[in-house]
Amino acid sequence: MECSHRYPAYPTQGVAAELERHIDIHRQAYNYTLYEYENVDAEDIGSAYKHHSRLPDWKDEFPIFSEVNSKALQRTVTRFYHNLDGLSEKKQNGRKVGKLKWKSPREFQSMTFSQSGFELKNTSGRHATLWLSKIGDINIRYHRDIPDEASIKEVTVKKETTGDWFVSFGLESDEADRPEKPDVDSLDSSNSIGVDLGILNYIHTSDGKTVDWLDLEDKYERLRREQRKLSRKQKGSNNFEKQRREVAKVKRHIRRKVLDYQHKITTWLVREYDAVFVEDLDVKGMLEDSHNARNKQDAAWRQFISLLEYKGELYGTHVVQVEPEGTTKECASCGVETAKPVWVREHSCPSCGLECDRDANAAMNVLQRGFSELGLGWPEDTPVETALPTDTTQVSAKRVVEAGSLGA
Repeated sequence: MECSHRYPAYPTQGVAAELERHIDIHRQAYNYTLYEYENVDAEDIGSAYKHHSRLPDWKDEFPIFSEVNSKALQRTVTRFYHNLDGLSEKKQNGRKVGKLKWKSPREFQSMTFSQSGFELKNTSGRHATLWLSKIGDINIRYHRDIPDEASIKEVTVKKETTGDWFVSFGLESDEADRPEKPDVDSLDSSNSIGVDLGILNYIHTSDGKTVDWLDLEDKYERLRREQRKLSRKQKGSNNFEKQRREVAKVKRHIRRKVLDYQHKITTWLVREYDAVFVEDLDVKGMLEDSHNARNKQDAAWRQFISLLEYKGELYGTHVVQVEPEGTTKECASCGVETAKPVWVREHSCPSCGLECDRDANAAMNVLQRGFSELGLGWPEDTPVETALPTDTTQVSAKRVVEAGSLGA
């Protein structure tokens, strides 16, 4: 099982300057990989493995590439091909894509050491030291221990737009240490949940629970103030750069608030239930197609789903994505579709007469589709009419925070 731990880093002024120099060399290596990919005979390149064999010639021709760790240099070449694969995958899915471009210093702010060239030391307290080849020691805030059963496969050092440094450890642990998921045949409506990603509420579950949206209005008001200040600065000046960092800090704070909230909600769900079913949303299309894009971007639903899948593996819970189309329109009792504008908050079926909250109906449809995905029928002893709640239970943010620990 693979996961990562991220820690704030506090390099000295000299080490920070050396980190920036190494990152810029890696940026040049990335750009040169792109140049060779477009201009060198395809028989000599075309894959990361083939391109690695050209690195000795690079070092003879450009001695600056010898100043960085060789494994890290290979990882930068691999990074280019990972980006290339991602572009090809989007194209195969029918999206309009361009081509990879050269990276400017602002766009390339990290480097990765893979397999060797690093050592984590002095981990007995809240602080630790990371040694990097050809760079030196970096102090990090070791706020959580790396599990004894996990091995460090790679280390990524990144400078954020705020000017702060962070270190991420890519960890790998034995599959045997992962909790086993419950047997599929043991799942029923009492230990499984369908989750509708809502509008009035952040989520609505098939057993009638709702979780409020995270209130970020005061944070966005501060962001607007800082952006107005930035617009009055002369671009390229020291004051502009100082204010740009202030804007970046506010944006980072908002992202962290959202991520923290999602961590706690997803941990609560996978601890509470044996199976969690959620809609497989096309979030990118929703952002492009909607006048309400900012609220949907704040929701970060794709990030929420990814976290849910990760936590499912971590805690031994089935997490299944289902087809989202029609979950709101379709009646969970009889299957008849009824058109509902977004402002209509109640589901009232003209065929069977079922009346309930529209999000509760959608969540129950998600639950039913989840059982179908796993090859299970809807339990006969739990008719959908009785399963659908007439009232909802509001789950406060405080309860979610207490139930879901970010430490996972």
